Amino acid sequence: MSKARKTEFRPDDYVVYPAHGVGQIISIEQQEVAGLTLELFVISFEKDKMTLRVPTNKATEIGMRSLSSPDVISRAMTTLRGKARVKRAMWSRRAQEYEQKINSGDLIAIAEVVRDLHRSDDQREQSYSERQLYEAALERLTREVAAASGGDEVQAARQVDEVLISRAA
Repeated sequence: MSKARKTEFRPDDYVVYPAHGVGQIISIEQQEVAGLTLELFVISFEKDKMTLRVPTNKATEIGMRSLSSPDVISRAMTTLRGKARVKRAMWSRRAQEYEQKINSGDLIAIAEVVRDLHRSDDQREQSYSERQLYEAALERLTREVAAASGGDEVQAARQVDEVLISRAA
């Protein structure tokens, strides 16, 4: 391991961890594992009441990134306004693709899932698994929008909801 420290993340930064969404780096600590000293990011996911330790030298390799820029967020909102693209593949295959997009940590991909699974009041009911995927994607999207804008999640959820409703009109 090289001692060259090129960590782009610092304590108190909000980051996006692909499999869990938005978390906050609490600290950077040293820990000895199997005789090796590792430097770890300690990331707290307040909503999930979870703490994650990620080796600093693996952070970017696993897809950990800083919050999206306002430009990326506006592109995600534009994606939400688009027409839903529902492939005619079997649900199990589509569900797998949606799950991969949600866990990719890519805000645009998450917005695509929200767009494709969103149902307005006059459309048919969603199945349980459809609703689970939709809610997971919506939560990831609103958390990142809220964290990036410095606002609260309720305000971000309202903003996303307005975009989805304006699309239906």
